[in-house]
Amino acid sequence: MSAHRSTSRDLALIAIFAGIVAALGVVPAVYPVGLAVPITAQSMGVMLAGSILGARRGFAALLLFLALVAVGLPLLAGGRGGLGVFAGASVGFLLGYPVCAGVIGWLVERGGPAYRLGWGVVANVVGGIVVLYAAGIVGMLAVLHVGVWQAVVLNAWFLLFDSVKVVLAAVVARGVHAAYPGLLGRPRTRRSETAVV
Repeated sequence: MSAHRSTSRDLALIAIFAGIVAALGVVPAVYPVGLAVPITAQSMGVMLAGSILGARRGFAALLLFLALVAVGLPLLAGGRGGLGVFAGASVGFLLGYPVCAGVIGWLVERGGPAYRLGWGVVANVVGGIVVLYAAGIVGMLAVLHVGVWQAVVLNAWFLLFDSVKVVLAAVVARGVHAAYPGLLGRPRTRRSETAVV
């Protein structure tokens, strides 16, 4: 595959997954009682981008998505968009999206050339829950001026929903990788690894 064709394919995949995250914003957001941050389906798009595209392209897809939101496109759940959303209680989660996709992708790439469901679930838990919640808590501390423990408790509302997203994203990613092997790049063979050493 030529470098030009590879770059074009990468750009297309990045744009497609930015669109997938935007499309998941059509699913209505849920605001639990007393929580300023909504539960949305878009975090599953973050998991899918990292799981299917890998670290670099997954990060780029979510960066593109946030850029489109910043210029005013109403792509977030509830039709929100514009710079104002980055001043709200969700800012930590939003800014954490590209990092989370990158972490998930990096972990998936470490799992070897064949996508393994169990390892995919682990990658989604680390990137899509641990890292995302950490970013979200920092944002809540900055905007809502709550204590760390209160922010952690508020995030507990997300855990059940996100646990379901973790499994769904891993199952979907396994199916995609089975249908389109090599999406994460050319697998390294034992012979090539030996040659490098």
